[in-house]
Amino acid sequence: MPREITAPRRTLIDRENIASTYESIRPHIRRTPVVEVEGPDFGLDGIPLVLKLELLQHAGSFKARGAFANLLLRDVPAAGVVAASGGNHGVAVAFAAMKLKKPARIFVPEVASPTKLERIRECGADLVVTGERYADALAASALWAEESGALVIHAYDQVETLLGQGTVGLEFEEQDPRLDTLIVAIGGGGLIGGIAAWYGSRLKIIGVEPEAAPTLTRALEAGRPVDAEAGGIAADSLAPKRVGELMFPIAQEYVHKVLLVSDEAIQEAQRTLWKVLRVVAEPGGAAALAALRSRRYQPQPGERVGVLVCGGNTTAVDL
Repeated sequence: MPREITAPRRTLIDRENIASTYESIRPHIRRTPVVEVEGPDFGLDGIPLVLKLELLQHAGSFKARGAFANLLLRDVPAAGVVAASGGNHGVAVAFAAMKLKKPARIFVPEVASPTKLERIRECGADLVVTGERYADALAASALWAEESGALVIHAYDQVETLLGQGTVGLEFEEQDPRLDTLIVAIGGGGLIGGIAAWYGSRLKIIGVEPEAAPTLTRALEAGRPVDAEAGGIAADSLAPKRVGELMFPIAQEYVHKVLLVSDEAIQEAQRTLWKVLRVVAEPGGAAALAALRSRRYQPQPGERVGVLVCGGNTTAVDL
């Protein structure tokens, strides 16, 4: 079990607690596979490319890790749990609650994809669709938590959530310890924050955001988390108003750079994943690859690059 939470909270998001969290959630999650491909398969010469297919995780994304971490490492009251989500976090919390037989109420914005709404309902959670964006759903969920006493499971700005997401880094390092660089999509920052806490400075971590949702970019410019634009094709997974307070100092220290990619580049990366690997990724899941395909990130010859394909909750890719 991770050490008792005391200030400063950020010190708890470290390798020791990520490893301990992994042991707790391991019976409940999948160890998702990695696949090594030749760069030319993706139009990239001179580099080996290693993809971790986290879209094959339970509930269709890496979010299951943080959901199980919260439910297993915290005391869940009789009222159950409550979560606000653009979609994937809600699916993951609903799935984990179903498996652990806990009540769950999930608040999602109107922008959430029908696929994700359907999956939440399939898990038996109480689904509430409210507001235009994630921030609206978050506000509504906070009111419900106050009224009901339900345990709040935050999508990205909670110690247990970051510890759970950090287990992606633990697994990836075990599966391929030779990586030079790891490219990770950013929404609220729980994933890249957890991964950066695991790896530290032992490899180069590159963040990727949609141009229409530059949350960490704006935070790094301002020196603190601030509200940013929240739109674009990946708005249901990569467009909160701002990054989390807990992940921000980790990103400042360990994230090498943050790149912005267009919606068109994300769509092209989705099509490429399907054509080359027959992998159907949602827009947020394809954003990391989009940085390579659009040449926003240009590796050096021989650089071994890891790419996290982090979500697959979509019905189809427009070919």
